[in-house]
Amino acid sequence: MKYLISILFTFIITYILVPLNIKLSNRINLIDQPHQRGLHKNPIPVGGGLSFGIPIIIIQILGYFLFGTQMLYLAIGSFLILLLGFLDDKTNFTANYKLLFQIFIVSLIYFWGFKIELLTNPFGEALKLGILSYPITVLWFLIVVNAFNLIDGLDGLASGIALISASVLFAVGFVKSNEIIMFLSLSIIGANAAFLRYNFFPAKIFMGDTGSLLLGFNIAAISIAGEGEFKGITSMTLLVPIIILAFPLMDIFFAIIRRMKMKKHIFQADKEHIHHKLYDMGISQKNVALVSYFITLLFGLIAFGFSFSSQKSLLIVLLFLLLILLIVIYKIFKKELRK
Repeated sequence: MKYLISILFTFIITYILVPLNIKLSNRINLIDQPHQRGLHKNPIPVGGGLSFGIPIIIIQILGYFLFGTQMLYLAIGSFLILLLGFLDDKTNFTANYKLLFQIFIVSLIYFWGFKIELLTNPFGEALKLGILSYPITVLWFLIVVNAFNLIDGLDGLASGIALISASVLFAVGFVKSNEIIMFLSLSIIGANAAFLRYNFFPAKIFMGDTGSLLLGFNIAAISIAGEGEFKGITSMTLLVPIIILAFPLMDIFFAIIRRMKMKKHIFQADKEHIHHKLYDMGISQKNVALVSYFITLLFGLIAFGFSFSSQKSLLIVLLFLLLILLIVIYKIFKKELRK
């Protein structure tokens, strides 16, 4: 019943809130005007992350009564990151200020128990991180949060990838009997399924930093949530979520390299992301999103294979398939990404 409540509540409330969110954004002039870095040609309401952020946070508060204080801490962290995103959409913070606030919020929930303490290895003994736990946890959150922030440049892209990623995390949580992972993943699935109704091409509202920061924050948190031997969700902590998020993580990797070459701030926005390049090749916005979903799903299936594979031979095969897929994607976009 609790799982049904998680997905249905976030779906229904998000579906109800989006039209109200559109009216609110128009009233307070929270509008994304056409600009050089965007693909839209008409003014679009932004800050749509409020529509799904609010029900997700409510579900996390409800989770406090089911799973304990860890859920309440996550709700506080989610509220703070949602507030940061909303204020950024409204006032346009500098990249440095936004990064500092992100580190502060992640530091809070780190000391509240959301931390990476162990990197397990299917081929050998687990590695205890010790004093490296804090910097690795912060780095993990920053990478995932900003990966979602960077891919939110095309109708339905970030929301669809979040939905697919959360679905794979739910499946892994189900295999591992991890109730926290399942409960939290379903809230992301329900919220994004409803939001996509308004955000898929042609979008009636953008999620903005309000939504993209919240999604990245929660996907990062879900992947290290839980208890006991399942705290890292799989037998290979972080490897499964890294594989699932390979598409946005590759995008942020290329973006950092590109901006360092051009001596720009690594979080300075541009129009050189993979989805922009696909669009420049003549692929429609709708099809770019669908191609991105398909790639994410492929990585997700490989990640799911990792989640319950104990045989070394199968793990090696999955690693080989992952490597092949990464090489193929790199070859496809190599010329465009080097420009």
